[in-house]
Amino acid sequence: MTIDKQHEHFLQAFTSIYEAKAQAISIAPGRVNLVGEFTDYNFGFVLPCALQYNTRILFKQRDDKLIRVSSMQYPGEIDEFDLGEKIVPGDLHWGNYIRAVAFVFTREGHSLSGFDMLIDSDVPQGSGLSSSAALEVAVGGIFNHTFELGLGSDKIALLGQAAENDFIDCQCGVMDQMISACGVEGHAMLLDCESLETKAVPIPDDLVIVIVNSNYPRKLVDSEYNQRRIDCEKAAEKMQVASLRAANMAMLQSAKAQMSENEFKRAHHVISENQRVLDTVGALAENNMQKLRNLMTASHQSLRDDFEVTVPATDGLVEICSQALGEKGAVRMTGGGFGGAIVCVCRKADIPLIENAVAEHYYSRFNLKADIYVCKAGNGLIVENLAAD
Repeated sequence: MTIDKQHEHFLQAFTSIYEAKAQAISIAPGRVNLVGEFTDYNFGFVLPCALQYNTRILFKQRDDKLIRVSSMQYPGEIDEFDLGEKIVPGDLHWGNYIRAVAFVFTREGHSLSGFDMLIDSDVPQGSGLSSSAALEVAVGGIFNHTFELGLGSDKIALLGQAAENDFIDCQCGVMDQMISACGVEGHAMLLDCESLETKAVPIPDDLVIVIVNSNYPRKLVDSEYNQRRIDCEKAAEKMQVASLRAANMAMLQSAKAQMSENEFKRAHHVISENQRVLDTVGALAENNMQKLRNLMTASHQSLRDDFEVTVPATDGLVEICSQALGEKGAVRMTGGGFGGAIVCVCRKADIPLIENAVAEHYYSRFNLKADIYVCKAGNGLIVENLAAD
């Protein structure tokens, strides 16, 4: 693989830091979830798509057990750890994701050697676009490629999820890692989080995805994310099912008296959201904007009222963009909530409606400036050797 001119500075930075040339590059994208929020760890359905924004890691194998990692986003910082010793969290938050992936790969019995790595990313951090999953998948791709482990993209995704669950201690589902590893350009992915079966769902050519980052500060691990998962598990237990995937609304109503208010509300969201995912696949196949709008609106309302993961800034952005688009687009919160981004689906000609409405109303209402990204569905994980000079 050859890197185009805009990335030459990336290669030069690697050589400058490590006094050697990179051997290969691993690239994994961020993602946006069109619909299907908090259904993944309940073994339900989700409909994300990979983005053109990605995390890139230049790397070179070492002949010892030391992993050294630098980041273009954090100049002057370097994380080092020895694979021959117990892998424990370090002082750098971003460095812990590399440690986490090394931890789960070694726990699986894979024998790893050291690396020099340099990270660069244009996945917006803290916006709910899964910059962490992109990093985990890219690192997993390095290990799989270098040591010829023969792991499928789905297995790399599962190991990335385990890294997040067991080392970072964020109890996420597998959606973010799966779409980052397995995305198909121009398509969303219908993922069955129980069977891990995937189906590429074409996004109509005349539709665009517009992400509006609220820039409301959020810390997913420190939020109430893990508590929501506990509520879901307790609700499933009280309905005597293995997970909420196996539940339906009749079962939920029958068990309501046994549940806390929160357990009932969380389960109500998940059960209804699973059906919305399947219905959205049909709406995209028909290119039916009205159906898409109704489904995404219902999803946002459920996230706001039943799952209670929105904040005034994201609710306000949804209101601003939904009113601006009217019948021309569909809008909802996306990602882990407690801040982050919203996603709009509309036609290209209607992008200015979003841009103008956000510019006019968002800062004046919330004293925050939003970032707007016009996106296309990109590819999943790619790991390639660099061409020799």
